[in-house]
Amino acid sequence: MPIQTFRYAVCGGANTVLGIVLYFVAYNYIFTENDVHITKTIALKRHIAADYLFAFWVAFPIGFYLNRYVVFQESTLKKRIQLFRYFVVLCGSIAVNYFCLKLFVEIFHIYATIAKILTSAVVIAFSYISQRNYSFKIDKEALE
Repeated sequence: MPIQTFRYAVCGGANTVLGIVLYFVAYNYIFTENDVHITKTIALKRHIAADYLFAFWVAFPIGFYLNRYVVFQESTLKKRIQLFRYFVVLCGSIAVNYFCLKLFVEIFHIYATIAKILTSAVVIAFSYISQRNYSFKIDKEALE
């Protein structure tokens, strides 16, 4: 296994476990109603709120810094470009995450924490390929 893949697995795995633990806490102890009302007209399902209103805000910055300084150290892109690209990939990951959670919980009726674990596997594969080839790629022109 290449060292970069190993580092991604360890850092991503640790960050994913953190996200799942935070999700579990938020789902079971913070968001106790089935519908979480953001405003009078906007409500999120409990399993979606636990992820996007809580776990995401901790996992995002930790994930970026682990990727930048541990996994993709050789990237030649500037930090602000990496951060922007990381955010773009994260938006894609959010979409994949959202639809997988909806599918697993609301259609397949899988328990929310198990659904989060399954969803995480799909998102991790998408994210690794995207981060390696887009967010933290090595700019060949900068090396010349």
